[in-house]
Amino acid sequence: MLQLIKFVVVGVIAAIVDVGVLVILKELLYVDVLFSSAISFGVSVTVNYILSMTFVFKRKDQSRLKEFVVFVSLSIGGLCLNQLVLWFGVSFTSIHYLIVKFLAMVIVPIYNFITRKIFLEEK
Repeated sequence: MLQLIKFVVVGVIAAIVDVGVLVILKELLYVDVLFSSAISFGVSVTVNYILSMTFVFKRKDQSRLKEFVVFVSLSIGGLCLNQLVLWFGVSFTSIHYLIVKFLAMVIVPIYNFITRKIFLEEK
């Protein structure tokens, strides 16, 4: 249970970074929403990696480079899921992109927790 709480706290921090970068790129710099979302997701994945592997998951005995590659690979799946939800929500509904983004931020963490637990945590 403590691990799940830590995962949620780290996820909230990463989500704030994700949305913050998204809004800055989209609203202040007028970058396309899907491109902005991909960049913000990448920044948040880096923050999430550092915090998750420091505070949430018990590391396997492997190089940090390999660990990061696995983490990023899993996160690419999360990015695809994130982009799919955002694309669908923005393209086929009249829902504001931030509301759709928050929906994606409910779905993607479930995927993230399960895959990171399976592939990154020591058994």
